[in-house]
Formats: sequence, structure tokens, C-alpha cells
Amino acid sequence: MKIIIIGAGEIGYDLASVLSQEQHDVIVLDRDKDALKKVADNLDVLYFEGNATSAKDLVDAGVKDADILIAVTSIDEVNMIASMMSKRLGAEMVIARIRSDELSRPNAPLKSTDLGIDVLIHPEQSAAMEIVRLIKRASASDLVNLADGQMQMIGLRIGKESPLVGKNLLEYTEQFPDVTFRVVAISRKGMTIIPSGSVRIQAYDQLFLIAKTDSIPEVIKTTGKPDVEINRIMIAGGTPIGAMIARILCQEEKNWNIKLIEPDHDTAVELAQELKGVLVLNGNPTDPDLLATEGITDTDAFISVTEDEESNIISCLMAKHLEVQKTVALVSKADYIPLSQTIGLDAAINKKSAASNEIHRHVRGGRVISVKALQGIKAEVIELQAAPRSKVVRKPIHKVRFPEGCVVGGILSNGSTTIATGQSQIQPNDRVIIFCLPEAVDKVTSLFK
Repeated sequence: MKIIIIGAGEIGYDLASVLSQEQHDVIVLDRDKDALKKVADNLDVLYFEGNATSAKDLVDAGVKDADILIAVTSIDEVNMIASMMSKRLGAEMVIARIRSDELSRPNAPLKSTDLGIDVLIHPEQSAAMEIVRLIKRASASDLVNLADGQMQMIGLRIGKESPLVGKNLLEYTEQFPDVTFRVVAISRKGMTIIPSGSVRIQAYDQLFLIAKTDSIPEVIKTTGKPDVEINRIMIAGGTPIGAMIARILCQEEKNWNIKLIEPDHDTAVELAQELKGVLVLNGNPTDPDLLATEGITDTDAFISVTEDEESNIISCLMAKHLEVQKTVALVSKADYIPLSQTIGLDAAINKKSAASNEIHRHVRGGRVISVKALQGIKAEVIELQAAPRSKVVRKPIHKVRFPEGCVVGGILSNGSTTIATGQSQIQPNDRVIIFCLPEAVDKVTSLFK
């Protein structure tokens, strides 16, 4: 496919890198010479220096023949105008990243389709939802909903005191015959391992497991971790993500005890008027005296989502030092994510990766239902639907020649889910959850067509 990416920032660069590896014809358009130089030096793609709101520059970049146009600049208005013009100039599908929720509100006077946008990506909302899911599963470092929420993939860090240290995966599963789950990957010292039954678990490994959603608490217990219940939450930063997290939690039946700290007085006043079930404080969320005064030592979870990622990391480390059970930091630099747990954070969220995941799913299309790139690990979780005449149907999984670097985790068939084994059979139109390394994605996808 011919894909034009408007914006050579972190999201645009990441998408161009992945899509070019998948043999798409990619063109990156930006007016920033330094950003384009990075693209030119590192990626095998075409690039074009130009203005995304100029019809001439869009035509020169080839938008008339584009199968997909992706607008991911840092400015909403530029993405909107570029989308509208590109659609009228002939782009077949238009995907746009919009930070504001103005277009997605139920009573919005303008809809995304009015601006020529086929798919609207809202990274802040995706990040907020991911943080809320992590709060509900306090022991998890990663959590992905799969199969319409019937299954989950959970990341669990193994402490040196865990009873699993030294056991291989076969011994691990045999020890808990009444709990159905599957270990699909291990992150160890920056390496991603697609494991076999003989692989031994080491201290500080991060295990990625798939299980039915209602079995997750039992799975967590097998690692020696208590599934702690979170009640008292402190949010640092009244940013759009911080406000969205508080809003989501307030709408739930559970009566959360939430405090939100915002340094800007006017923003704090606005949030206090809107969020009736939240105690909004005006102050510096990195001030140890303020945190102590407001009872951080009695807090179950501390979430830092300010615009300053270094402050987010430092304040979470401070909270962890004060024995807060769960800390979550918002970071924008992908390089920080693998380091986050090493230095003591429970979880780090990158809103840009959330946007990339959503965009990538629409680009792949076909039998692909969802794609999730995991934080801090070089692998993806893909949900695929088996075509009636594909190579994977009506035979045991162990007889299907899956490419190296992938493992089948679960199957959704006629509304019911099962954890996959070598004897499991995939039926036509079943939805199959596969964990695989990036280089195996295209080969796996082609098997389901």
C-alpha cells in the first residue's frame, strides 16, 4: 500500500519505521528539516519537505494516489486541515490523531467525518483507560484486554522472594493444575524470550501471561504476589489525562477516595467545580512536604501524569520510597520505559505508543482485529480472525507451521474462550490471540487469510 504520514515526530517516525519494514510504500511529509534528516538517515522511506496545510505540497507528496493518509503532527488544527484537504484530493482512508475530545463528544456540532477523517485517534483517552485498568489490577505492570474483554494478558514482575524462582515453566504449570493460563513471553534484562517449557524463571523476570479475565486473580496468586485492592488514589497533574482518569473513576460504582494535585490555580478551580467526587488541591505535586501533609503514606496508588516526564518519574519514586503500593508514571520517551521497573516504578505508560497501536490496527486491516505493542518489550499481541479456507483451520495447533518467534495464547470461538494448547483446533471465523516478535507479524497474518 501507498501510505503518507504527515508529521515526522515520535509517532510518525515509529509508524514509518514499522510500516516500511512491512514492505509498504511510505512517504513522510514534514516542514521540520531536522526531523526529516532523522528519517532520511535511519529509515528506508521517501520523505518530502512541505506544509501539511498546503494543497500543492500534499499533491506533490502524492496524496491523490494514497491508500492511507495518517496525520500525526503535534497540532490538532494542522491534522484536521490536512485530513480534510487530503480526503478531497483523493486519499482513500484518512487517519488523524486529535488530542482534544471536541470531535468525539456525543453532542459535538462537528463530527470527524465532516472533516474527512475516517478514523479518529485519541491517545490521551487510550492512556487514561490503560492507567485505570492497571489500578484495578494492582499487581500488574502491563494489562491488555483481549477477546472483547473475556481474556486478559497481564505482565507480572517476579521478585527474588517469589516461589517460582528456579522453576521451569513446565514445573510452574504442573504446580497449579486448577488454574488455566499460559506464559507467552518473558522479558529478561532487556531481552524478549518466547519461552518453551524448559525455560527457568529467574528473579526480576517479567512474565507475560494470558488467562480468562475472571481467572486473573488466581494467576496473580501463583506468582506469590497478593492482588492488592486499591481504594485511595492520588493523581499528580490536572492534565487532560489526569482529569480523564478522575472522571472515569468517578463514574464507576466503587466509591474511590481520590485526591488530585494541580499546580495551576485556575485549572485547579475548574477541575474542582467539575469533579464533585474528587478532592482537588492547588500545589506542586513534586513537593515532598505537600505530599506528606496530604497523606501520601496512607495512599494505595500514586499516578503522576504531569507534562514533565522527569517529574513524573521522580515523584513516583518518592511515593514508592514512602511505601505506596502502586505507582504509575506517564512518560513520553520510549527509551525510559524499559528502565522504569529497573529503577523501582510499578508501571510506565506512553500515550504515543497507544496511538501507534490503534493506527497500526487500521493499517493492517484484513483479518486483524487488534494489535497491541507492549511497553518495554519487543513483541506484539495480535488478535486475528481465521478465514474459512486459511492454513490454520481444522487441525491441531501443533501441526500448523507457525513462524519462529510466535506463540498462540487463546481462542475465542462462538462466544466462549479457551487457553490454547498444542491439541487445540482453530475453526473458521474463530478469533485467535497470538503473541509474536515484530519480524514474525506478517508471516503470522498471512496464515489466517
